[in-house]
Amino acid sequence: MKRKLMKKIFVLAAVLAIVVGLFSGCQSQNDGGALPKKVNIGYLRVPNDETVSKTRDIFDAYFNELGVPYEFIVFDSGVDANKALASGSIDFATMGNTNGIIALSRGIDVELIWIHEVLGEIEGLAVKNGSNITKPEDLVGQKIATPFASTAHYSLLNYLKEAGIEDQVQLLDMQTSEIVAAWERGDINAAYTWQPTLGDLEKNGSILVSSAEMAKKGYVTANVCLVRKEFSKNYPDLVAGFVKGLSEGGDLYRSNPQEAAESVAAELGITAENALMQMTGSIWLTPEEQLGSDYMGSVGKPGNFSKIMKDTADFLQSQKSIDNSPSQEEFDAFINSTHIEMSLE
Repeated sequence: MKRKLMKKIFVLAAVLAIVVGLFSGCQSQNDGGALPKKVNIGYLRVPNDETVSKTRDIFDAYFNELGVPYEFIVFDSGVDANKALASGSIDFATMGNTNGIIALSRGIDVELIWIHEVLGEIEGLAVKNGSNITKPEDLVGQKIATPFASTAHYSLLNYLKEAGIEDQVQLLDMQTSEIVAAWERGDINAAYTWQPTLGDLEKNGSILVSSAEMAKKGYVTANVCLVRKEFSKNYPDLVAGFVKGLSEGGDLYRSNPQEAAESVAAELGITAENALMQMTGSIWLTPEEQLGSDYMGSVGKPGNFSKIMKDTADFLQSQKSIDNSPSQEEFDAFINSTHIEMSLE
């Protein structure tokens, strides 16, 4: 009887030890290496580093190795992407830096972790052939379409303001697909938008001013990547790996532009030549350039991009596009280069 009791005690002790060990292992994983059940990524259909990495299966290899399901979800603008970030239905999102500013000003719990590209010829103000619009003053009395609160909207407002005609035109808030339809119907003769929509307008129009020209005047715009702070706090290594995947897409473009263009062409339904033209119309930064003083800067040493964001926010507030402009300190904290630094280790 005594032996049976001792045997039961031994078995119970062994089982308890296994349970404790399993719990301890799970706790360790949660503390240092836990993974999400799924990752949702909001992206724009533009030929940037993210699209290259997506089409070249760089993300597929990364997430499959982790054993984590993932999904890319298209957003036509940062407005809807911000709503999805706020609800927690996506973890990462690509958008123009103006919508990043809106996210911060509205208290959405996100941070900026990557600059996809600094916008140039890829974005511009198209005017229709036969409209007799050849200079800013010719826009007086015209309807001009653009997605409100976007980088295109920001550049357009500054272009009109410099020409002194901001109160003499009618601005229409349209998504990119709506712009093409309105253009073809003859409802509008001018629109500030980005590729590939801009290319559709150029078939029967020309570019009056581009974001490259506006950047030279100090109105810098960019597409950026945001991540939910809760997600990046819980899965810092995964976020760093995602950033590394973006970097690899940029590396492919820099080493073989034609191959990168061919990769994204089918995804976007455009020719490789068109894709390459769009890709060369913006500036793609290396991780080292992102960490430089001209852009994001390093941890504890904010770069100039934070000041650009603040200046842009002040302008958006003056235009009543946002209710409040976050402080410079808030922008410094919003731009987090930690994951870029981790990706280089």
